[in-house]
Amino acid sequence: MQVPVYNTAGEVVDHIEVSEHVFAVPFNESVVHQAAVRQQANARQGTASSKTRGEVRGSTVKLFMQKHTGRARAGSIKSPLRRGGGIVFGPKPRSYRQAMPKKMRQLALRCALSAKLRDEELIVLEQLELEQPKTREMAGILTALGVTSSALVVTSEPEENVIKSARNLPGINITPASLLNTVDILSRKMLLMTVAAVRKAEEIWGISKGEDNGAVPDTTAPVNN
Repeated sequence: MQVPVYNTAGEVVDHIEVSEHVFAVPFNESVVHQAAVRQQANARQGTASSKTRGEVRGSTVKLFMQKHTGRARAGSIKSPLRRGGGIVFGPKPRSYRQAMPKKMRQLALRCALSAKLRDEELIVLEQLELEQPKTREMAGILTALGVTSSALVVTSEPEENVIKSARNLPGINITPASLLNTVDILSRKMLLMTVAAVRKAEEIWGISKGEDNGAVPDTTAPVNN
C-alpha cells in the first residue's frame, strides 16, 4: 500500500510503501473500545476517600432523650443523616486497573492507525525538524498541511524544538512513535507522522518473528517427501 509523502510546505514530494499489517487492518470496534476504556481506567488514581460515621470527629453521646420530646429519635451527631456526619457507602481508595492481553492492545493500535489512513486523516511528512523553537513556524506548517482542528504529531524520537513549538497551539500534541496509544489517536482529528515515525511504528507493531499475517496456507502445492 502506497501513501503520499508531504513536505512542510504541503506539497507531495514522494510516495512510500507502508505495511498492510499495521495500516490496513479491518476495524475491530469491540477491541478498540476495550483498549480505550482500559487505558482511561488505568489512568485513574483511585485515591478518593470519604469518612464513615465511625471515622468522623464528634461525640457519640445521644443528642436527646429517646421519649417525651415529640421529636424523632436520634443517635449521635456523627449520623449520616446529619450535616457533618459520616458518608454512607462513600468512595474509598481502590484500584481501577484493568488487564488486557498484549496482542489485543497491539491489535487495537493497528486498528486505530488503519482507520486514520482509511478515513484520509493520516498525513505522512518527509521530515519535521526545526532549528529553534518557533510557534509561528509550527503553525505555518500545520496550515500548509490543511490541519484546521486537533492533531497528533508523531516523530520517531522526542524532538525538543518541535515539542516547544507546538505546546502553545490548542489541540496539537507531540509524541514519539514508541509512546503511541489508542486514546491519543482516537481523540485527535488528524494524525501526522514523519516517514521515520512510520518505519518505527512498523518495526514495533509489525509482524514479529514466527508470526504470520493471517494468510491461508496453500494446500494445493505438492509436498516433497
